[in-house]
Amino acid sequence: MTDIRKDSVSFLKVDEADAGQRIDNYLVRILKGVPKSHVYRILRSGEVRVNKGRVDASYRLQAEDELRIPPIRIAERAPSAVPPGSFPVVYEDNAMLVIDKPAGVAVHGGSGVSFGVIEQLRQAHPDWKYLELVHRLDRETSGLLMLAKKRSALVKLHDMMRDNVPDKRYLALGIGQWQGAGKAVKLPLFKFHTPEGERRVKVADGDGQSAHTIFTVVERFEAFTLVEARLKTGRTHQIRVHMQASGHAIAGDEKYGDFALNKELARRGLKRMFLHARSLTLPHPLTGDPLKLEAPLPAELERFLATLRPHG
Repeated sequence: MTDIRKDSVSFLKVDEADAGQRIDNYLVRILKGVPKSHVYRILRSGEVRVNKGRVDASYRLQAEDELRIPPIRIAERAPSAVPPGSFPVVYEDNAMLVIDKPAGVAVHGGSGVSFGVIEQLRQAHPDWKYLELVHRLDRETSGLLMLAKKRSALVKLHDMMRDNVPDKRYLALGIGQWQGAGKAVKLPLFKFHTPEGERRVKVADGDGQSAHTIFTVVERFEAFTLVEARLKTGRTHQIRVHMQASGHAIAGDEKYGDFALNKELARRGLKRMFLHARSLTLPHPLTGDPLKLEAPLPAELERFLATLRPHG
């Protein structure tokens, strides 16, 4: 890609990786430091041209399109305070990356967090032309996280997730004894913000989004039950709220759990939420080859389970 010049017109040629993207989103991504309002102004005014013609913000780029970008003064940015990040790689090729995200690390900056996995990986790999999150994990959740290294892979993965193609399974430790070998929970969820501005989710009868989780008991303990949660939809905090609503909040959950018990569990060695994205099965987004990926239960969770077993 040609560098954007602040003192003269720049010309860029669109390659296959960016084909199909809206031009406004493309410009926001490449013109780092330029306010969105300015991007939309130069589009409305016709200063941005595609193949010598005017286009509106909804135009979708085609491979080999030639873009004319007017002179733009890009705000000088302070040296990045984002430290390069290195995470355990479960799978990688030229289309996608799957890592084993540790608990306590956000997937992206925002909401009081200055940076996350995506920013750290971009900092560590400036040679990667494209890197975007495919989905998200809560900061407190560990396990498999998918990222796309090509836009074509991102689009295909999003299509697959909409059609519920990936088989995503989590391990969670619920408080109390579950009845039966498992159950399917279908409870709609509604997102809201607390008076302090924190994001929360609750079960809602009327205006919530449909949500479906299949739980299977893996191991029973005296006061806890280890379950596998299979996501049939991918709503915010879905497993956490479905377990809470079923009377078995996740051990260590600081938003939906038993706060007094969490303090006791921390003294006993569980200092995080017991929720881990363990396995992911899906076809490769570009080749169609079957992928079955797994991330072992983190050592701190294994150690806590050992304390629950007889003679632990």
